[in-house]
Amino acid sequence: METFHKIAFGGGCHWCTEAVYKSLKGIISVEQGFVASDGEESSFSEAVIVSYEPSDISLEDLILIHLYTHKSTSDHSMRNKYRSAIYTFGPLDVKRSTLALQKFQENFKKPLVTKVLPFREFKVSDKAFQNYYYKNPYKPFCKTHIAPKIKLLLLQFADKVDHIKVLDQ
Repeated sequence: METFHKIAFGGGCHWCTEAVYKSLKGIISVEQGFVASDGEESSFSEAVIVSYEPSDISLEDLILIHLYTHKSTSDHSMRNKYRSAIYTFGPLDVKRSTLALQKFQENFKKPLVTKVLPFREFKVSDKAFQNYYYKNPYKPFCKTHIAPKIKLLLLQFADKVDHIKVLDQ
C-alpha cells in the first residue's frame, strides 16, 4: 500500500524545479517533464511530479519552497512554457493548496500568480535532461540558474534539505 503522496509543480525551467525537490528530505522521486491541465492550461508546460512522504515533509512546506524558488509573482511573457502552478491529483490537495497560497501570500509584496490546477497529463523529459543539475553542477546554466536556488534552500529551508545529497556537489 502506498504511503507517499504526489503533487506536481510548474514554475521556471524544469531542470531547476527538479533540482530543488531532489535536494529535499522526504522526497521519494521527482519526475521531470511537461504537464497539461484543463481549459486554458491544457497546453503542456515544464513541470515536475513530486512523490513525497508526508510524515517527513508537508505539502505546505513543498508549496512554500516552490513559491520561493521560482518567479511566483511575475506574470511574464513565457508563462505558457513556464506556467506557475500546483497540479493536484485530488480534491483534498486542491483545498490544501488553495489555502496554502492564501496563507503564504503575506510573505510576498506582489500578488502570487501561481494557480492551483487539476493534473491531466504528463510527458516525461528526454533522458539526457533528467537529473540535469546533479549530473552537471558545473555547467554554466546550472551555476547561474540552479545553484542560487539550492543556496536559497540551504539558507531559508535548511531543516528540509537533504544535506548529504546537496553537499556532495
